[in-house]
Amino acid sequence: MKLLKTGLKTLVASGLITAGALSIFSSATAQAQEFKARLSVHWGPKHHSAIHTQMFADEVNKRANGRMQIDVFPSGQLFGIREQLGAVTSKAVEMGGIIGVVSFPPINKNYNVVSFTGLFDSYGEQRRFFTDDAAGKAVWGDIAKKSDTVLLMYNPVGPVMTFSTEKLNGIESMAGLKARALIGAERPMWEALGANTVSMPTREVYSGLQTGLINTINSPPGSIRAFSWWEFLTYGQKPYQYYADAYILANATWFNGLPADLQKLLMDVGAEVGKISTDKILQTGEETLTEFQGRGGVVNTLEGDSLAAFDTLMTEKVQPKIADKIDASVLDAAKAFAAN
Repeated sequence: MKLLKTGLKTLVASGLITAGALSIFSSATAQAQEFKARLSVHWGPKHHSAIHTQMFADEVNKRANGRMQIDVFPSGQLFGIREQLGAVTSKAVEMGGIIGVVSFPPINKNYNVVSFTGLFDSYGEQRRFFTDDAAGKAVWGDIAKKSDTVLLMYNPVGPVMTFSTEKLNGIESMAGLKARALIGAERPMWEALGANTVSMPTREVYSGLQTGLINTINSPPGSIRAFSWWEFLTYGQKPYQYYADAYILANATWFNGLPADLQKLLMDVGAEVGKISTDKILQTGEETLTEFQGRGGVVNTLEGDSLAAFDTLMTEKVQPKIADKIDASVLDAAKAFAAN
């Protein structure tokens, strides 16, 4: 095919065929070409986000009519939770499932606003900060530019709460726990509670709980089922702390090299499946908690004095330390946006 196109260009240069004819040929060639893409995620196949990742890939493959084939690699087969974004940026894969609070703060610390407990009250509000507010748009634009990525789909992992193998009944019960730390914004809370932290990627959590290296985690409910962590975890504690969002991102250089109709297809399917994923995530979390309790797990929702003590701890000790990880102007903009 490459030799044929080179030969045609030579014919254009000699005047034997027109440039318009070559353009028609090139367009037809692009229409006939099959584009292959690898989509890497760390989630296991039963995870809410993995299910909707596969739904996205299947729908694109179906509508592309043989012109695009997306192959999904789940369970960290290719890259782990902390490696996904680097893999997309480097074009080691064309697309990846990225958890924002894990991958974005090292690129732009101001993404930490999403971890500021109680700031946003929904996924929609949090996302609109990055799409509608000038400060939020600047943060997202910087991340996209530096990582050479384009957003195809929202694919949330769920609101985050605390789970443990030890009894949880308020902040006093959390002193001395061995807590898994995945992101930097978690550490101020664990430190304020008097817990000890162990840095640990997702693929090591099961063995960490099994061996007792850790006994407590912050997690969306769906993850304790998907990764079988509830085999060890027996207690959960609300309130939800923040809305952990995840995304299907494509390498922007690769994406921009696709024919326009395939770019639109990826965006259209991403919007459709992303809405399904978002609409179902809160329900999925609550259903998981019901199953967790059916297995003998205990979910404690802080109320009254216990909730007031938790809120005071977050306000006086945790939030100021998280605020240190965010530019004051961006945090102020996020607070103003959420207030309105």
